[in-house]
Amino acid sequence: MTVATAELLDYDEVIAKYDPVLGLEVHVELSTATKMFCPCSTTFGAEPNTQVCPVCLGMPGALPVLNEAAVESAIRIGLALNCSIAPWGRFARKNYFYPDQPKNYQISQYDEPIAVNGYLDVPLDDGSTWRVEIERAHMEEDTGKLTHLGSETGRIAGATTSLADFNRAGVPLIEIVTKPIEGTGARAPEIARAYVTALRDLLRGLDVSDVRMDQGSMRCDANASLKLKGAKEFGTRTETKNVNSLKSVEVAVRYEMRRQAAVLEAGGTVTQETRHFHEDGYTSPGRAKETAEDYRYFPEPDLEPVAPSDELVERLRATIPELPWLARKRIQQDWGISDEVMRDLVNNGVIELVTATVSAGASSESARAWWGNFLVQKANESGVEVSALPITPAQVAAVVKLVDEGKLSNKLARQVVEGVLAGEGEPEAVMTARGLALVRDDSLIQAAVDEALAANPDIAEKIRGGKVQAAGAIVGQVMKATKGQADAARVRELVLAACGAG
Repeated sequence: MTVATAELLDYDEVIAKYDPVLGLEVHVELSTATKMFCPCSTTFGAEPNTQVCPVCLGMPGALPVLNEAAVESAIRIGLALNCSIAPWGRFARKNYFYPDQPKNYQISQYDEPIAVNGYLDVPLDDGSTWRVEIERAHMEEDTGKLTHLGSETGRIAGATTSLADFNRAGVPLIEIVTKPIEGTGARAPEIARAYVTALRDLLRGLDVSDVRMDQGSMRCDANASLKLKGAKEFGTRTETKNVNSLKSVEVAVRYEMRRQAAVLEAGGTVTQETRHFHEDGYTSPGRAKETAEDYRYFPEPDLEPVAPSDELVERLRATIPELPWLARKRIQQDWGISDEVMRDLVNNGVIELVTATVSAGASSESARAWWGNFLVQKANESGVEVSALPITPAQVAAVVKLVDEGKLSNKLARQVVEGVLAGEGEPEAVMTARGLALVRDDSLIQAAVDEALAANPDIAEKIRGGKVQAAGAIVGQVMKATKGQADAARVRELVLAACGAG
């Protein structure tokens, strides 16, 4: 039985009668240089089918070789999630046919994952935390990508042609699976979003993935079910696949709760199935949900078992950084900034960049101003993440130093940054090449002041008569004549002195 959007049950009614149970499966592409089992590049955005080889295309006789860096990243993820790391484990073949899986099976881990039984204490907006128990984190390879042409939605239904790009096939993937999340009540959608947010921040802090949900390098499958208040047995779950934004995770969970409740209230039965999430805020049926038996798992015969030593695990444990939200809290106290300012820095994705710029010698105030304003604007104009801009924290700190030393004004500094972004070199070299350094020679400035006063005798007379605010017009003309390279404060001093009003 299905239900239209107009028939969704009111959320308060859902919470009054039912308890939600969630399960979140997050797939994360690792930022290794090569794929999981072959030397093909993992660079995003290459021409279709240009980063493939016999191994990732599943050609007969091609044998996989395990990526050591991917295994180490998987162990670090497990440790950061407080998991136990398996001392021995095997890969398995997960058998299914789909056009984006060239081998007709996926190399994954089934009953012997690399990491098990962990948890993540998730910070919530009200300052509290919610512990999400982690069932497992296992290694596998990603599938290729299908592009469906001819349908209004871009999905296979109604499409006239489907194109397969196998560049993504074989990219290292970690799947992180929670245990059932119970007891959340009305906060279930909020907690789902907060968990994925915290996981994204954690993985970014580990530097194991770029976690770009918009590019598919982090994707969430959101499982949701309802049970009557006080009941012990879980309801039938649905799995909303490949949700690709933090907001959408929250929206998908809320929608499924309201939809399932409406089905149950109408006397229907919730179908165990996958669901497609639509960006305008609803889900639609996908396919009947398989069970593990449907995949006919068996041990992968072409790969040796994974057996990380205690020494390796402890070495990797020493690389786990401070939890990002704890680091942010400490940084916020050190910088003396408000929750609102810190939230803006986090939402703009610049907190790590600001921190690195401060470490390179800039003040926190200057670093925040550059990354949180001007460079965010430049990133938006270019349609990229701020972190993808071709400028480093060290270069921003160098620009700040030039301003602090009086060699650049803030306005001229922006031109220097634009030069760095354009690939013209280091900040000081750009300043020199473009002739942007502030004019420090009083004789040159005085000549420009005298010329501006001579050209505007009426304004000069007003200044001599005590109307010192009129000096602004002369300062503006001098700044224009010197192409903004004069020190405006010094120009004003010289104007007032020349008119006897200093």
